[in-house]
Amino acid sequence: MTDLLYLPDEDGTTRFTATVTEATDDYVVVDGTYFYPEGGGQPADRGTLVWDDGRADIGDVRKDHGDVRHVVESMDGDPPAEGTTVDARIDEKRRDTLRRMHTAQHVVSRVVLDEYGARTAGNQIHPDRARIDFEPADFDEDDIRLIERRSNEALDEDLSVTKASRPRDEVEREVDEGRALLDLIPDSVDPLRVVEIEEFDMCPCGGTHVDSLGEVGSIDIVDRTSKGEDVERIEFVLDA
Repeated sequence: MTDLLYLPDEDGTTRFTATVTEATDDYVVVDGTYFYPEGGGQPADRGTLVWDDGRADIGDVRKDHGDVRHVVESMDGDPPAEGTTVDARIDEKRRDTLRRMHTAQHVVSRVVLDEYGARTAGNQIHPDRARIDFEPADFDEDDIRLIERRSNEALDEDLSVTKASRPRDEVEREVDEGRALLDLIPDSVDPLRVVEIEEFDMCPCGGTHVDSLGEVGSIDIVDRTSKGEDVERIEFVLDA
C-alpha cells in the first residue's frame, strides 16, 4: 500500500525521499509518494527517481490495487532492489501548471453554477488547456464572455484555497447541490478530501491545487461546443 503523501494539503511538495517496495523494468513502487496518479480529470505527474547506482525517468503514474506505480519511461542501470532509498523529483513546472489549471476549473464551475444553475458533468485538465462539460446548459457568446469575466474577477480577489479531510456526512450537508457528484464516490470513502475556496466554493476533490487564487493568473475561454442536448463544453487556457 502506497501512502499518498500529497493528501490532504501537501500538494506543493515536489522533492522527497522514499523506500522502494517493488520494482521492475516497467515501474517502481515506493512506500509513500507525492507524485499524483492520473485520476479525477487530472493527468499524472512526471519526474525522476534516483538511487545510488541508477535512475528512472517517470512518464506516468497509476494506481494499482492500493499501490502507486511510477511508470518508467527510461532507466539507467538495473531496477532498484526492495528497501532501496530513492530521491524523487517531480517536474515542478508541470505540477505548478496543473495546480493552477485545476483550481481555475473549480472557479469556472462555481461561476457557471451560480449564474446558470448548470452542474459540472465532466472535466479534463491538461498542462496547456482544460475543458468542462456543463448540464443543463445552452450558452451563447454573451454567456461565454460573462463566464470568463466573472471567473477572472474571482481570481483577482486572491481568495485563500484550503485542502482538508472532512467527515463525509458533514460534506454531504454543506456542499451545494450541483457542485459535487457524491453519488459517484463510493460510500466507503470517508473522510472526503475537500477543496474550499474562501467564502466562494467547496467541492470534494483529490487533485492538486494552489493555495490562493492569485497564483492562478487569469483565464481565456477559447472554445465552446455542444456535446448533445443540454450539454455544453467550455475550453479555456491560462493567460498568465
